[in-house]
Amino acid sequence: MYQNDDVTSQPQALDRMLHAAVGRATGSISPPSLALAYLDWLVHFSSSPAKWTELLIKARRKMLRFGLYSVRSMNGETEPCIEPLPQDYRFRAPEWQQWPFNLYYTSFLLAQQWLHNATTGVRGVSKHHEQVVEFGTRQALDVFSPSNFPLTNPEVLKVTLKEGGANLGRGLVNFVEDVERELANLEPTGTEKFRVGESVAVTPGKVVYRNQLIELIQYQPTTETVHKEPILIVPAWIMKYYILDLSPHNSMVKYLVDQGHTVFMVSWKNPDAADAYMGMGDYRRLGIMAPLDVVTAIAPNRKIHAVGYCIGGTLLTIAAAAMGRSGDDRLASLTLFATETDFSDAGELTLFIDDSQVAFLQDIMWDKGYLDTKQMAGAFHLLRSRDLVWSRMVRDYLLGDRRPPNDLMAWNADATRLPFRMHSEYLEWIYLRNQLANGEYKVDGRPVSISSIRPPLFVVSTEKDHVAPWKSVYKIHLQADTPITFVLTSGGHNAGIISEPGHPRRRYRVSTHGDRAAYRDPDTWCETTPLKQGSWWPEWQAWLKSKSAPDRAVPPALGGNAFTPLCDAPGTYVMVS
Repeated sequence: MYQNDDVTSQPQALDRMLHAAVGRATGSISPPSLALAYLDWLVHFSSSPAKWTELLIKARRKMLRFGLYSVRSMNGETEPCIEPLPQDYRFRAPEWQQWPFNLYYTSFLLAQQWLHNATTGVRGVSKHHEQVVEFGTRQALDVFSPSNFPLTNPEVLKVTLKEGGANLGRGLVNFVEDVERELANLEPTGTEKFRVGESVAVTPGKVVYRNQLIELIQYQPTTETVHKEPILIVPAWIMKYYILDLSPHNSMVKYLVDQGHTVFMVSWKNPDAADAYMGMGDYRRLGIMAPLDVVTAIAPNRKIHAVGYCIGGTLLTIAAAAMGRSGDDRLASLTLFATETDFSDAGELTLFIDDSQVAFLQDIMWDKGYLDTKQMAGAFHLLRSRDLVWSRMVRDYLLGDRRPPNDLMAWNADATRLPFRMHSEYLEWIYLRNQLANGEYKVDGRPVSISSIRPPLFVVSTEKDHVAPWKSVYKIHLQADTPITFVLTSGGHNAGIISEPGHPRRRYRVSTHGDRAAYRDPDTWCETTPLKQGSWWPEWQAWLKSKSAPDRAVPPALGGNAFTPLCDAPGTYVMVS
């Protein structure tokens, strides 16, 4: 299936070219997958008269509620008829409680609630199809939210009257600028001030090793002595590594170095068509095992604290399981940031993963040899369309309030590509088939098990993670047979991890689960684990210290005696766009 041969001679090449062309128009969403979901729902819904009756009763009740609320609100009563969902901030401003705007948003929320009832709870519809239909219907309805139109948005009207329409003029300028930059394939406005190696990714260090997939950075120590055990960080290859080395004030790398750790960082290559047939096995061999060998050579006779982020953490877990199986005991500990190891309940991202969608994505990637950054970004924008699409549209184009990006936003715009073979294998084996959790994922021809991992685990999850939901991350308690220190921190997939000391409004929960302790379900764990204020970084640093040798050592030279530094950090691979 993934042999590097002349696939254009195969009969299915025409189908693949057609699917690739369609994918460019649909944002990589498979039309057959969407159609099958709605057909499943429609067939079962059409034969469910009890559901029709229930919906008719609910519609009548909602119309009655809305009618009574309309009369009361005209008489000055302001008690809301329905509250937005906790994550919906569109109607929080006090202006929305004024007539007639309160009627606009109330009718919208009642319709949203009714459509949720219509698209869920239909007996016989598969869980996946139900989720797709509910999500797709909600996305379609969000287009017509009263917050998206100037005449039905009181916040926009207030600013327009105050400024005499100047906000709409600024919004038009912003819109034209965004269109021009999109057509010219330029970075978003304002990100140009965050230059890699100049204002972000500036922690001093050297690239001490390079292969066809990664560069390995060793950072310059800032303390006279260091903990003996070095830290090797494996970030996700879906984005560039420097999210962990942003500005000096929020750089995790700088924090660790200043705490007396020897830090190594994997910087993944941004692949192109020539890398189309690099697979999961290549990523494990070249992206984890090779750096481990280099770190061992630079700091011999010392165990290693391995750290993985997102899918980098998933691959690191696979590597650690294979190491445990073979008796390789080089790891002193294993830390996982926002990392899933069981994808049976992986949140809304699974909406885009089924057999039809995977086949469709494979054809799109086959056309170029990789998944383009824009194709990948489309799914994430859909998942958070309220925040990333509609709220931004209102702010930038209707209010004319262009907010300058911060370093995290600039990093988010610096996306990478994904090779055809690797991403196909990852989606099919890890995500769709859940082979790692099922004990079916093979390394060197034999299955690996997470229960083979011997070093202690420090697992970090985030409350608002839409990529790796925290309850899905928590499932590692059912897989590992080693002590687990589990952290649930405020924030999302990225902002929750970049939670430096001094960051305002940060909080977290943490507890350690012994290898013989009774299992607690995630809800019980959350209810019984005390909430702490502040950053979780010091908690992790203390844990790393406890898993390290008590005595410290002189820092190893950059490259040690085995490798000659190739260039200054941040290296060359991170510069490739």
